[in-house]
Amino acid sequence: MLDATKYRVGYFPVSEEYNKWVKKDHIEAPPIWCSVDMRDGNQSLVIPMSLEEKLEYYKVLLKVGFKEIEVGFPAASETEYEFLRTLIDNNMIPDDVTVQVLTQCREHIIRKTFDACRGAPSAIIHFYNSVSVAQREQVFGKSKEEIKQIAVDGAKLVKRLASEYEGNFRFEYSPESFTGTEPEYALEVCNAVLDVLEPSETNNVIINLPVTVEMSLPHVYASQVEYMSENLKYREYVTLSLHPHNDRGTGVADTELALLAGADRVEGTLFGNGERTGNVDIVTLALNMYSHGVDPKLDLSDMNYLVEEYEKCTRMHVYERAPYAGALVFAAFSGSHQDAIAKGMKYRNKHKLHQWTVPYIPIDPKDIGRTYDADVIRVNSQSGKGGIGYLLEHSYGYILPPKMREQFSYKCKDISDREHKELKPHEVLEIFNENYLNITSDISVTDFDFMRENDTVKINITFMRDGKETEMEAEGNGSLSAINNALKAYTGEEYTLQVFTQHSMQGQGSQSVAASYIGLERSNGDMFWGAGTDTDVIKASTNALLSAFHNMTKGEN
Repeated sequence: MLDATKYRVGYFPVSEEYNKWVKKDHIEAPPIWCSVDMRDGNQSLVIPMSLEEKLEYYKVLLKVGFKEIEVGFPAASETEYEFLRTLIDNNMIPDDVTVQVLTQCREHIIRKTFDACRGAPSAIIHFYNSVSVAQREQVFGKSKEEIKQIAVDGAKLVKRLASEYEGNFRFEYSPESFTGTEPEYALEVCNAVLDVLEPSETNNVIINLPVTVEMSLPHVYASQVEYMSENLKYREYVTLSLHPHNDRGTGVADTELALLAGADRVEGTLFGNGERTGNVDIVTLALNMYSHGVDPKLDLSDMNYLVEEYEKCTRMHVYERAPYAGALVFAAFSGSHQDAIAKGMKYRNKHKLHQWTVPYIPIDPKDIGRTYDADVIRVNSQSGKGGIGYLLEHSYGYILPPKMREQFSYKCKDISDREHKELKPHEVLEIFNENYLNITSDISVTDFDFMRENDTVKINITFMRDGKETEMEAEGNGSLSAINNALKAYTGEEYTLQVFTQHSMQGQGSQSVAASYIGLERSNGDMFWGAGTDTDVIKASTNALLSAFHNMTKGEN
């Protein structure tokens, strides 16, 4: 049995006056984004990226549009050090991009960090020390004053070394394990650091509030951030940054609420890779904003490319149901979902809507490089007529009558269920072709002639069966009616031509192709369907009639 008594609340709520963020219902502008894929993300990999892989991934981050990238912990390993030197020595840092490096508040580590950053055109020196109750008591065995002094000494050293080393440096301080720290003490430490660094109009300093471990509900963190935002010294010259992890699975919620509470900047990874359950997922955050009409200022228009590069460089996998990026996140297998999506798409096209309101799909998949046919409507045994009909129409141009679409969907679902697999669009088309389209049966039409008298159409038609031709005469109130009456007279079959629809096919080359659909009904109410295509509309409807007749005589409905 689980024993919940061994756990207690390990976080420190602030006064309820710090809840003004509650009155806001959306994020109005994107934060400053800082990718930590190369550091937090990389250190959490079973096999960290090689120098070549880091260089490739760095180019991906530049393509996405990150202007701040934490490239590593240069004092931690030779690869980390060499990677930064490669960027600097080969002029690989664009003018509008700042690289960031991480260092503990320890003198020899800070010095090696500055060695690695020598000559950097723009670099953020991100220094930190842990300030939480658990770390103070269990790891360091130091008092609050001693822990604060570590931070102050680190600030003094980075400030001095920045003036001694060639390069353009900014500073960032993190009270690590902020979420397990008394807020008033975290504020005291951060303000002591700021007093040393002296933020100004030309010396912007970043104070980063890491959710090193998620310990509370997201609203508690938001109020802590609002408390810090309103009480930090030099606030107009301080960029308040977030660095959420995802231990409770609410990293995105932590970040969104904290942005409402006054934060300016977010550190995270593209797909949430990081220690334990990961860092906050920037793709999800950015596209959440996008779905509310806010441009995130990141280029996520080719999601397939980003996923491919991420999986190749990190050897990680983007979960199929990961928000926005997963292979199945826009996929609808459920019949009712497919029907709603199909109707929503038709409504959108009919009314020429700019606003995206399609049911079940929060953003237009095309905006991130996905396609409707391959990514939205997916066919298996759970699918419905709306989705299958939509796929056949938008992938191949066939617009089936409602009852025919329903019957066709059952065929597709039965095959999927029997073979225990998803049906790809080309397989759906194959099922349609084999069961309905231009079916060559034992009866064919080799010739016909029409003559119109008043409201009546007369026909001379030649049928062929088993190599023998037979000429017939018939009449009807139209061309198809005359052909159908001739077929009934020729075969002696009793049925009613109940449904006939026709449309032109799009994208079929220079010649317009007609598609016809016919439903024949027996006296017992059974319906049998056929489809036909041809550049001649009469031949198309004749092919559809013969296909439906074939299915009827074979008992295939």
